[in-house]
Amino acid sequence: MDIRTKTVHTGVYKDKSYNSVTTPIYPSSTFYFDALGKNKGYDYTRSGNPTRAALEENIASLEGGIGCSATATGMAAITASMFLLKAGDHIVTGDDIYGGTYRLFSKVLPNFGLKFSFVNMRDLKKVKAAITSKTKMVWIETPSNPLLNIVDLEAVIGLAKEKKILTAVDNTFLSPYFQKPFEFGADLVVHSTTKYINGHSDVVGGAIIYNNKEIGERIRYYVNALGVSESPFDSWLVLRGVKTLSQRMEVHQANALSIAKFLEGHKNVKKVYYPGLISHPQQDLIRKQMKGFGGMLAFELNTKKVDLNKFFKKLKFFSLAESLGGVESLIEHPWLMSHASMGVDGLKRSGITKETIRVSVGIEGHNDLIDDLAGALATSK
Repeated sequence: MDIRTKTVHTGVYKDKSYNSVTTPIYPSSTFYFDALGKNKGYDYTRSGNPTRAALEENIASLEGGIGCSATATGMAAITASMFLLKAGDHIVTGDDIYGGTYRLFSKVLPNFGLKFSFVNMRDLKKVKAAITSKTKMVWIETPSNPLLNIVDLEAVIGLAKEKKILTAVDNTFLSPYFQKPFEFGADLVVHSTTKYINGHSDVVGGAIIYNNKEIGERIRYYVNALGVSESPFDSWLVLRGVKTLSQRMEVHQANALSIAKFLEGHKNVKKVYYPGLISHPQQDLIRKQMKGFGGMLAFELNTKKVDLNKFFKKLKFFSLAESLGGVESLIEHPWLMSHASMGVDGLKRSGITKETIRVSVGIEGHNDLIDDLAGALATSK
């Protein structure tokens, strides 16, 4: 089935009483039993809920997994995934990952005995060198946030499989519309459904998709035990939003490509990071594993010519805000905002500078967005 059809129809037709064409919301916290040991499949919403189950069915279908656990946030999905490991285990991940993930991996989970190595995952030799006898997971983010670096999924996952190491891929930036990590052998795919899957900046959520029954059973157990499952209403909002994923991603991408080309030719922009540009150094890999370029880009502002604060203040259609993937365009400063928790050393290792600007391109008219940026980029010093 075409992914555009799956977004609209999977997990929807659950109402047999009135034939509703939208999935009902079941806000009940608990469900009564017909008799001891006999119910309709649900007992308590933390453990399972029909609305959340419908969303999980939908997302699993889009990614090509056998199951999914919807969580309260994207970070909840990452945290629950880490419970597949135990104290003393070692994880290899990128040095240019999302700031919240970096904070969890560097500041929180080491207190519970997990050890992490942050490496340049574009260099397979460095990934291989970081692996030890205690390495139990490789955590991959591709494209990376915010510099859009691409990790070779087939190569890194292949290396991990040789050593019987779990692989998890954060697919938030591209969504299953533009990238499917299971096609390259990933064990887990993780999303912040707050972003493109929902797409309307009105809910937070996460998802863990699995392609192995035993792993799925463990994930479902941990999501329930930790109490990090998605609420029924939020699940319904995400299920509503995902229906237009395909159409939104096409417009996000078209707008981002137009803006990237504009920025690349602007005298006050030093560098542009976007997979759709010929100047991106990983073109062969992009064509190999991605079905599109996505709606995220970043660039280096020449702050000797354009004042950073004035640049943001002049913008009309780009809101200065964290998060991404919504229908409206957002812009932010990773050094001070989304990635500040990495600390100066972590930021420098990742390649983020004080001039790096991250853009989540929305679905507005691309000419309006370009005009807005052009006005803000005018020399102000």
